[in-house]
Amino acid sequence: MCISKVRLLINLFTFLGIRLKDWVTRACKSDDSVLVLYDRTLLWLTFGLAIIGFVMVTSASMPVGQHWNDDPFYFAKRDAFYILMGLGIASVTLRVPMYFWQCHSNAMLVVSIVMLFIVLVVGSSINGASRWISCGPFSIQPAELSKLSLFCYLANYLVRKVEEVRNNLWGFCKPMGVMVVMAVLLLAQPDLGTVIVLFVTTLAMLFLAGAKLWKFLAIIGSGIFAVILLIIAEPYRMRRVTSFWNPWEDPFGSGYQLTQSLMALGRGAFWGQGLGNSVQKLEYLPEAHTDFIFSIIGEELGYIGVVISLLMVFFISFRAMSIGRRALEIHQCFSGFLACSIGVWFSFQALVNVGAAAGILPTKGLTLPLVSYGGSSLLIMSTAIVFLLRIDYETRLTKAQAFTRGT
Repeated sequence: MCISKVRLLINLFTFLGIRLKDWVTRACKSDDSVLVLYDRTLLWLTFGLAIIGFVMVTSASMPVGQHWNDDPFYFAKRDAFYILMGLGIASVTLRVPMYFWQCHSNAMLVVSIVMLFIVLVVGSSINGASRWISCGPFSIQPAELSKLSLFCYLANYLVRKVEEVRNNLWGFCKPMGVMVVMAVLLLAQPDLGTVIVLFVTTLAMLFLAGAKLWKFLAIIGSGIFAVILLIIAEPYRMRRVTSFWNPWEDPFGSGYQLTQSLMALGRGAFWGQGLGNSVQKLEYLPEAHTDFIFSIIGEELGYIGVVISLLMVFFISFRAMSIGRRALEIHQCFSGFLACSIGVWFSFQALVNVGAAAGILPTKGLTLPLVSYGGSSLLIMSTAIVFLLRIDYETRLTKAQAFTRGT
């Protein structure tokens, strides 16, 4: 009886593996040659990072789930639900051409701005920040949608106004003005971390479009000045900066999160304490399954786990930039700019999250892409990955058709 069950499971997994392989390696045959029309490396890296995230969220959230909900797997179940929802959305989004998103990029931006207004009026407050709109048992974080919406809008703007951006100061300032409007709404929540991500990624996109260097120096100088003013204006931001400089000066006050995070990373050493053996997740380290999940990875999986996770994030960002470069080479400008913006977004947000956990940067409350717990973040980032797969598909299909016509 047991042998038959094992055989049944083996056959089931074999069937699922074949179907998954057929989906991933959807091919176009020409002259007995096969051209794979999906970036399999990007897909497997995404699956691998999502699996690592699910395992670490399960491990890091068990004490908090047991304490607040009498269910150690409360957050793990929700994270699994969001992953399945992301796969469902991906199966639909993957079939939508990029031209559709280019045509509706302005509408996406308007919807994001409206949602940022709504969250200020009816948003639910957590830890003093009104960033979520409650929808029954789930919450929506408009700040995550604003990232993808702004990048789609900027990519469409650069397609239409690239010469104006290069040669005219007003053409350079208009997209920055849109970003400033969203930044004001985000700072009202408050959410300085998302504002910094939008600012850096917008500058990177304008740089790729060929804007002159002196414009960047002026904007960067203004941005640094504005950030300094924002830090000085809010006492809690000032405390974060001072605690970042010397967290051990007040280890049970303003420096509490960072000192606990550093202890977690220190305990991990090279090989780690083993999966599930973290001490800091036992409600010593706040937000262990969200903002500080990198610290739990370091404590349980050690240096090896940290390096593997960071390499996966790096290669996803690298693949995004490569996809964007190939799209720009065949004059698919909207797709190219959008892919590059996603690559910058992922890499910079991961840098800020890791830097905050390691004490290199002040705490900003940004998630680690595809790893940290958070429904809105996971859904938006999985959608961004699907955009990359669709861009790569259209690029390869265009090259395959050009090759067929040429032969």
